[in-house]
Amino acid sequence: MLRIRHEVNGGPEVLFAEEVDRPEPGAGEVLVRVEAVGVTLPTVRKLRGSGEPVPLGGEVAGEIVALGAGVTGFGVGDRVAGLCFADAYAEFAVLNGAMASRIPDSATAVEAVALVRSGLVARGAYEAARPEPGESVLVTAAASAVGTLALQYAKAGGAARVVAAVSSADKADFVRGLGADEVVHYGDLGGPYDVILDGVGGELLGPAVRALATGGRLVAFSSGGGTVETYELLLRGASLIGFQMRAVATGRPELYQRWQCELWQLRDAGTLRPAVHGEFPLRDAARAHTAIEQRRNLGKVVLVPR
Repeated sequence: MLRIRHEVNGGPEVLFAEEVDRPEPGAGEVLVRVEAVGVTLPTVRKLRGSGEPVPLGGEVAGEIVALGAGVTGFGVGDRVAGLCFADAYAEFAVLNGAMASRIPDSATAVEAVALVRSGLVARGAYEAARPEPGESVLVTAAASAVGTLALQYAKAGGAARVVAAVSSADKADFVRGLGADEVVHYGDLGGPYDVILDGVGGELLGPAVRALATGGRLVAFSSGGGTVETYELLLRGASLIGFQMRAVATGRPELYQRWQCELWQLRDAGTLRPAVHGEFPLRDAARAHTAIEQRRNLGKVVLVPR
């Protein structure tokens, strides 16, 4: 089978294709013939990270071709989506059965990778902020896969004002089309906001905290890190909350499964519309990474093995 990997850390140019044997699922795992892979910002950032290179992860959707010992609830031929933590950029990938979800017959694999993980993160981050109807919400990285769905969750949740923060003006019409009432740029976030969902981190985290209203809550869910002056929180009586979807999946699996089912219901009702920036052949993984690094993507970047 074809697999994309890297031997040294660096930019997209360090990725290369190779032919390897098909993996076998272990206990509690399923083997999937991959139809689509969602490229995530954390994976793009890890490629440039320090230390030993790590296998590439991502959202995977496809058809189950083999079951590991102890797997229940799925069978060969079922179409599923889930987060693959290693060797996701491949024609076949192994998923943890407990973290896989069935894809409805009405959905494509590309829709699944654009909706499932990003939708779960968007929902989890929004709920972590304890939003109240009538509040104002700022979403950073609003044109990203998670950001586009977070905007829609905020609108559906009764926010009085939903503001999208983007890196460039050419994304304004796109995020307005997804429900943003206003658009701001990273150099001037405006405010104050009752809730901020931050998918950027790093140098933007400080200005985001300063844009909080009295009693505001900022949920940080990116892999960008960043530091905050405690005094800025004290000054506003504000809260900084960290959110990671993996913690929910492993610590509260029943909630994780319920949220997955509800995602498809919201999609069928038209409440959530996953946005796809583009589909790239698996061999063009470097181009997909470049689109994200250059902040050109409007929605999800997807790799398609076939």
